[in-house]
Amino acid sequence: MCKRLARASEVSGRETRIVYEDDMKISIFGLGYVGTVTSACFARNGHEVIGVDVNPLKVALLNDGKSPIVEDEIGDIVQAQVQNGRLRATADVDGAIADTDLSLICVGTPSNGNGSLSMSSVLNVTKSIALALRNKSQYHVVVVRSTVVPGTVNRQLIPLLERESGKRLGAGFGLCFNPEFLREGSSVRDFDAPPFTLVGVREEVTADMVRQLYAEIKAPFLTTSVEVAETVKYASNIYHALKISFANELGSYCKALGVDSHEVMDIFFQDAKLNLSKAYLRPGFAFGGSCLPKDLRALLYHARAHDLDLPLLESILPSNELHVKRAVDMILAQGKRKVGILGLSFKAGTDDLRESPLVRLTETLLGKGYDIRIYDRDVSMARLMGGNKEYIEKEIPHLSCLLARSLEEVVDFAEVIVIGNSNKEFGEVFSKRRSEQVVIDLVRMLADSGKSQPNYHGVCW
Repeated sequence: MCKRLARASEVSGRETRIVYEDDMKISIFGLGYVGTVTSACFARNGHEVIGVDVNPLKVALLNDGKSPIVEDEIGDIVQAQVQNGRLRATADVDGAIADTDLSLICVGTPSNGNGSLSMSSVLNVTKSIALALRNKSQYHVVVVRSTVVPGTVNRQLIPLLERESGKRLGAGFGLCFNPEFLREGSSVRDFDAPPFTLVGVREEVTADMVRQLYAEIKAPFLTTSVEVAETVKYASNIYHALKISFANELGSYCKALGVDSHEVMDIFFQDAKLNLSKAYLRPGFAFGGSCLPKDLRALLYHARAHDLDLPLLESILPSNELHVKRAVDMILAQGKRKVGILGLSFKAGTDDLRESPLVRLTETLLGKGYDIRIYDRDVSMARLMGGNKEYIEKEIPHLSCLLARSLEEVVDFAEVIVIGNSNKEFGEVFSKRRSEQVVIDLVRMLADSGKSQPNYHGVCW
C-alpha cells in the first residue's frame, strides 16, 4: 500500500501543515446507497472508515458485517472490511469527527412536493459536524457528496459550518463538493473506474487531501469551482434522462412504422463524429439551416399522422425559438438603437440563409424600429449565386440593403455589436471596437468568455 495523505496537523497562525501517514481516517455520514458503497470501497482500498447514521438498524447491520443495501459485490466487501477492522459504524457524531481527518456527507436529498430538494438531512448533518468541530483543534476536511443545486455549498453549507463551529473556512476546516456518478447495479465498477474524479474546491490544502483520498483510483482528478462541480452533476443526470427519453420516443415512432428501433440505433451509434460525441454540446445560439428544422417538423407531422404524441421531440423547436428570444431580449436590454450584426447565415463558412436564427433575430429588431447594419462576407450580394441569391431576393429583400461591405463599417456604425456565428474574422472586433460599445456574443468567440472585455455579454455564459 502506497503512502497516503492522512492527517492535517493543528493550524498554526495562517499556515496549515499536512502530515503523511500510511492511511487516511475518514467518516462517512449516511449509510444509504451512496454512503454504503463509498464506505465499503474506501475501506477496501486501505482507508480506516467510520460510517455514521442516525438509524440504529443500519449501524447494527454494518457492525455485524452486513450491508444495509442490496448491491452487487457490496455484501462481500462490507463483510471483509468489518472483519479486518477497517470498517465500522456508529451514531456518535462527536466521536466520528474526533477520530477522523476527513468526513464525507452522503445523505439523501429527495424531492419535495413542489420539485425542490429536501435539504433537511444535509443541513442537519452539516450542523452536527460543525458542532463537533468546535472541540477539535486539527484541520478537518468536509466533502459533500450529496447532490445539491448549484450555489448550495457556498451560500448555505459554508456559512452554516462557520457559524456553528466558530471556525473559518481554510483555517479550522476545509470544504469541497465531490459528486458521485454511481449507477445502481454497477456501483463498485463505477467507483473503481470512473471517467474522472471531480472536486469543486476553494482551498488547495483541501484539494490535496481529497486527491490523496482517491490515490488508488486510476482516473483523471479534476478540480474546479464549487458551483461548476455542483452543476456538472446535474448536467450529467439530466443528459442521461434526455437520452433515455429520446431513445424511447424514437422507438415509439419506429414501432408505429414497423421499423426495428434497435437496428436503427445500432447504426446510429456507429457515428462517433457527431451522434456519440461532444459535437453540438457547446452552449451557444439557436440551430437553423436547411436540415434540422425541416426534418424535425417532418418527423413530428408523420408521427401525428400515426396518432403519436412525442412531447420531448415536440419541445425542441419551441425551445429553439425561445433561445432566439433570449438573444433579442439581451439586445433590447442595452437601451441602444444602432445594432451591428456580424453573420447572417446560420453558421460560419456558408451562405445558407434558410431558417437562419440570425435572420429571425434581425427581422425582429427591424420590426421594433432598430437601425441595423449586417456584415457577412459569405452572404454579400456579390458572391450570392443560385438558390441563395433567389432566396434573399424573394424572401428577405429588405435585408439586402442593410449589408455592409466590411467589418470596420459595422464597428464604426454600431452601439451594440452582435457576433452571430464563429467566422474567425469576427474575432477582430475586439481590437477594433470602442470600449463603450456593447458586444453580445452568441458563439463564445473568446475562450475566456470575455472576462477581460468591457461591456461584453455572452448569450448563455
